[in-house]
Amino acid sequence: MKLKDLKKEIPFQWRVQQATEYGANCVAYIDARDVQDLLDDVCGQDGWQCKYEEHKGNLFCSIGIKIGDTFVWKSDCGTESNIEKQKGESSDAFKRAAVMWGIGRFLYSKEIIKLDSMKNKAGKWVASYNGKILYGKQVSKACNYILENKEI
Repeated sequence: MKLKDLKKEIPFQWRVQQATEYGANCVAYIDARDVQDLLDDVCGQDGWQCKYEEHKGNLFCSIGIKIGDTFVWKSDCGTESNIEKQKGESSDAFKRAAVMWGIGRFLYSKEIIKLDSMKNKAGKWVASYNGKILYGKQVSKACNYILENKEI
């Protein structure tokens, strides 16, 4: 097992962090399943585990990696998401704990991509590109296009 392999770049997507009348800021993120796959690949399916605990109203995830005969643990807490609060909080805590092991640290060197914004039918500011509202994976496609074509 080479723990340095946990620091390699894994697939990532882009999501809107904030949208206002001045534009939409997009940040890179990784999926928790890709983190699990990397832990399986590097540590083996029985070489890592995670557990969740609540401290003072905050949900913490700890990821333990078996080094020799002992599990070494690293932890961090998560925050609720805007969509599925509890699921988002546990996923965020898991991914933040993974960063303690080096997983996903490459994301912090990625630029924030700025897209245009416009109001949707509900009157909320959302990301747009070429006058069209972007949803889900369309945000990632637009951000990748901008990066590939050096539009930043």
